[in-house]
Amino acid sequence: MNNKVFVGNLSWDTTEEALSEFFSQAGTVEECSIIRDKISGRSRGFAFVTMSSEAEAQAAIDTLNGKELDGRQLKVDFARPSENK
Repeated sequence: MNNKVFVGNLSWDTTEEALSEFFSQAGTVEECSIIRDKISGRSRGFAFVTMSSEAEAQAAIDTLNGKELDGRQLKVDFARPSENK
């Protein structure tokens, strides 16, 4: 089951709360995590959002990909497994 989506092109000003609220348009958000630089703590411009089901993840992709949040046009797609081994 793939209910996690990748969100790219985030504004550095976007908060996890705002992102979670934005994605709630497509369904229930279980987890929202903006990826941050380990040293500076600043957003790296992307995040992962876990929806409650694969159908809701697909709905998020269909409805929110290309939409604007905090002045940036988001790129939304299914998250791929990490290639780090």
